[in-house]
Amino acid sequence: MERLSKVPHWLSGTCLLAVVACGGGGSGGTSPPPPNQPPAFSGSASVDVEENTAGAFYTVSVADPDGDSLTLRVVPGGDEDAFTIDLTARTIAFASPPNFEAPNDGNADNIYDLTLEARDPGGLTATLSLAVTVTDILEQVSLERVGSGFSAPLFVTGLPDSDQLVVLQKAGRARLLNPQNGAIGSVDFLDVSGSISTNGERGLLGMAFSPDFSTDRTLFVNVTNPAGDTEIRRYRMFSGSSEQVDPSTEDVILTIPQEQANHNGGWLDFGPDGLLYIAMGDGGGGGDPLERAQDPNYLLGKMLRIDVTSDDFPADPGRDYAIPAGNAFPGGAGGLPEIYALGLRNPFRCSFDSVTGELFIADVGQNAVEEVNRLGTSEGGVNFGWDNLEGTQIFEGPDDASFRDPVLQYFHGSGADQGNSITGGYVYRGNVDAIRDHYVFADFVNSNVWSVPEADLVNGTTVDVMASMRLNDQLSPDQGSLSNVSSFGEDSNGNLYIVSFSTGDIFRFVSVP
Repeated sequence: MERLSKVPHWLSGTCLLAVVACGGGGSGGTSPPPPNQPPAFSGSASVDVEENTAGAFYTVSVADPDGDSLTLRVVPGGDEDAFTIDLTARTIAFASPPNFEAPNDGNADNIYDLTLEARDPGGLTATLSLAVTVTDILEQVSLERVGSGFSAPLFVTGLPDSDQLVVLQKAGRARLLNPQNGAIGSVDFLDVSGSISTNGERGLLGMAFSPDFSTDRTLFVNVTNPAGDTEIRRYRMFSGSSEQVDPSTEDVILTIPQEQANHNGGWLDFGPDGLLYIAMGDGGGGGDPLERAQDPNYLLGKMLRIDVTSDDFPADPGRDYAIPAGNAFPGGAGGLPEIYALGLRNPFRCSFDSVTGELFIADVGQNAVEEVNRLGTSEGGVNFGWDNLEGTQIFEGPDDASFRDPVLQYFHGSGADQGNSITGGYVYRGNVDAIRDHYVFADFVNSNVWSVPEADLVNGTTVDVMASMRLNDQLSPDQGSLSNVSSFGEDSNGNLYIVSFSTGDIFRFVSVP
């Protein structure tokens, strides 16, 4: 035993250190903690996601080798604003379903970059640079019924500061519709049934909300009064209410005498210039027998434009508005000052493009041609030619070089590229790929629905509707049926709706694979 203890001094020292370091079998030694190790991500650094995907598509996989709890954070500088990131559940979803045709990432290349950092209590970190690629899917368009049971609905529009829709019924009731569940408000949004006429093409025809509705709670309607004349009325909401108009606030700001029960126009809305535009038919009868559309001393057959924030006629209670600069007849020289454009037959449904700011006017034809006209907000005095022209064709004549031809027209008949009474729609700027950036419109008589790229509708060129533009083969409603399209409409989120007059159904355009 004595001989075994005699080992080289350098070996004995090394063994001693090793024993201490390893916590060897000797007594009295303590083990130091193992060195801290950084966390590690184990999930993929790239993922493909189909467009229109909703809900979580990625779960973050990260662990600490030492078993410590980790703190996760998003590292700024990428496309993190496009996502909803739950750091507790460690899930990632798009804040809104992505659209391949309208990418929202910084480079607009459909690759969304996101960086996450994991940190342990000792300060060691790991990062994950995640690339989310949105992939394209082939989509078509269809119709989803969002409301039913309406009586002769003529128009639908979004209620500002709300997800609800306002549906106008011909007889005078404006009703609230929740498009998420189809519920119709138990109390009318507005009821003017006791103060209008509804025979022929008369009734509650149009509604427009003030650009400052969130503060002034004001809206305007286009109706035919008991005498059959057009009235533009201003109303305000009940104090403290977001769902009911106070009828006692009625103010008739403009009255326009009508000569027949048809061709009342009926549309009105605010342009991007903050001014109120009002579409007026030619007064009715076949072929504009009193020649009102070309007569600058009548408001019939015109597009009007007024400023409802001021009053140029304080002594006249029936004219509560001002005349903006840039109308067709400044100061009333040569024509009535409210006139912005001339030569229209029955512009029943019109709309402003939310991107270009230009006005699309669908004008119902007489015997042969239905047309769409395009008009900017700094083009006062444009003449669209009725009743000298019907579309691009001579009606009574003569033609004039100053007349503006329509940007689109179709001819009367029962074919896939024909109809008999146009219902104007909207330039759709939403996420349904099949109609994105298209002007969508229809025919009231045969319920054909068409779309054409907005970029093709250029003043100076007239596009003829083709059968290939027809959407009906795709537009199979999930419930109900589409018949006699009386209007289109938009909500505050840019969704597009279509109104079925004879069945009382309201549909929303949706994409389907």
